[in-house]
Amino acid sequence: MPHDNDIRNQSSNRPFEDILKASLSRRNVLKRSAVMSAAGFMGAFVGKSLLAKGAAAATNLSSGTLLAQASGLLGFTAVKIADAVVDPATPTISDEYEYQSLIPWGTSIQPGGPEYTGNPNTRPTAAEQASQVGIGHDGIWFFAKNGTSNTEGMLCVNHEFGRNSHVLGKEAPESLEDVRLSQHAHGVSVVAIKKSGGKWERVASQNSRRIHVNTEVEFSGPVAGHPLLQNSANNVPQGTLNNCGSGYTPWGTYLTCEENFNGYFGSSAGDAFVPDENQDRYGFSSTGFGYGWEQYDERFNLSNPNYANEQHRFGWIVEIDPEDGSKKAVKRTALGRFKHEGFAFATGSGGRAVGYMGDDQRFDYCYKFVSQANWRSMRARGLSPFDYGKLYVAQFRESGTGRWLELTIRNPKLKAKFKDQAEVLTFARVAADILGATPMDRPEWTTVANDGAIFWAMTNNSRRSETGPGSPLAPNPDGHILRMVDGNNHIGTTFTWTIPFIAEDTHADGDETTFSDPDALWADSFGRLFIGTDGGQQKGLNNQLLVADPATGEICRLFTGVASDEITGIAITPDQTTLFTNTQHPGNGDPTLTNFPAATDGVTIPRDSTIVITRKNGGLVGS
Repeated sequence: MPHDNDIRNQSSNRPFEDILKASLSRRNVLKRSAVMSAAGFMGAFVGKSLLAKGAAAATNLSSGTLLAQASGLLGFTAVKIADAVVDPATPTISDEYEYQSLIPWGTSIQPGGPEYTGNPNTRPTAAEQASQVGIGHDGIWFFAKNGTSNTEGMLCVNHEFGRNSHVLGKEAPESLEDVRLSQHAHGVSVVAIKKSGGKWERVASQNSRRIHVNTEVEFSGPVAGHPLLQNSANNVPQGTLNNCGSGYTPWGTYLTCEENFNGYFGSSAGDAFVPDENQDRYGFSSTGFGYGWEQYDERFNLSNPNYANEQHRFGWIVEIDPEDGSKKAVKRTALGRFKHEGFAFATGSGGRAVGYMGDDQRFDYCYKFVSQANWRSMRARGLSPFDYGKLYVAQFRESGTGRWLELTIRNPKLKAKFKDQAEVLTFARVAADILGATPMDRPEWTTVANDGAIFWAMTNNSRRSETGPGSPLAPNPDGHILRMVDGNNHIGTTFTWTIPFIAEDTHADGDETTFSDPDALWADSFGRLFIGTDGGQQKGLNNQLLVADPATGEICRLFTGVASDEITGIAITPDQTTLFTNTQHPGNGDPTLTNFPAATDGVTIPRDSTIVITRKNGGLVGS
């Protein structure tokens, strides 16, 4: 999303680029990395070009094989560039696979309800949209029935954003009804699905529901009940929006991440509105992203003193129980307020709940949360593991190491700025600035691999002028993937890092593994890394879903989307024979570019959709 490319971090913190500059030039680092141990001077920076099978087989160190021989993890035929660019209006998939479109924008949550199928001459009403699948499909997870079913369960899907021209069929709202339609297209869909006759379909369930901007929600943790969340209008907390990345817990709940929440607020005072320090750090402005909600809904009017703290009610991670439609979604404030992009869960030493989270904007930070105690014990006592614990921000070093800095009011630097821990968490970006966190290249999705390593998607940063720790290119328009090993089984305060994939290194002439702008990530139990892309792919490709072997650098293209879309979110059935992903804003809503998922006719409005991927003859997805 273009708004992610803005820069709100004006701190003087030493950026990743400067840390790397203190060592070698990027190309020298890449040459040296093949003969350095993973704990060596630069943390064994490696580019994809050095991870080819030939190079992988050549280098063994006394501490073990640095670049293992090709493991054969990727056993499918990659989609070739020539095949993928034939028809940009239609997806392309590997020969061994097939795909199905499921629950596109406008699908009724319950069978038999009102449907919107892409008629360019109309749109849903606000009331209809409130009971339909939203737009901007992004984060996703499948919650199997009884925890084991491979053919039935609840599918949770985020709805990040929908432009007015797409949702309303016009550039700006003209009434509160228009605003409500836009608001109801945002949020989350919880949909019961079942496989029948070889195809997946939506089925009726009392737990299927929409959670949108006007759905009542709850707050928990240190900021709940704090004056920062209270308005003189005394309005109840409502809504979730710009739901981008996601996560899930071992106790069966869905975590949806509020990212660019600032863009939905504006000011009726226009240019007379001047954001304060905290508002500016989060990107609030008089016009926002141009949605125009502030013109008809006072909740989003930054100039209305009765709703002065409404903005603080967004920017959190929200927990949803997909199996209980009677429960409200809960905003877990101990996890901090920033532009959340994904949540990767790990069980750390002592059974503590650990979560890794990126703040998706240029020069913003990587965070982690560690629960106060064993998560099973906490839940047995009726406590949420996400309400009690410590929030950290990452500081990287050029040695290939780093440390986690706790965001706590006990720190004298933060105590001098904030009144209490609730303020620290509400203005987590400001607190991280003060502590000296390392500015990164748009940290997006993160995932924890079976061996405990954490992978971070650094999508891009064309504004970077010099290289630095965790940032191997300057500028870095195509992004990279960073690998971290966290100390003391996820609960320590130190870590090591390497860079296994640099997107620029896949762009050589004839390189069939080319990709840019890594976004969605998911690591399976076999060591494979699934990568969804968000941005300008090279060689005429649309955005794509790839599968990689981090140990060898092998990359295979599994699927490509349609013109001007993104490939967002990755989820699986327990047996990994079905994979769910999404095509987001296909054609940017332009029916002359694509009509997906409808047949090509040049007229039907394209609709965001979940994509279901399976092997034609059965078997594991990605193998």
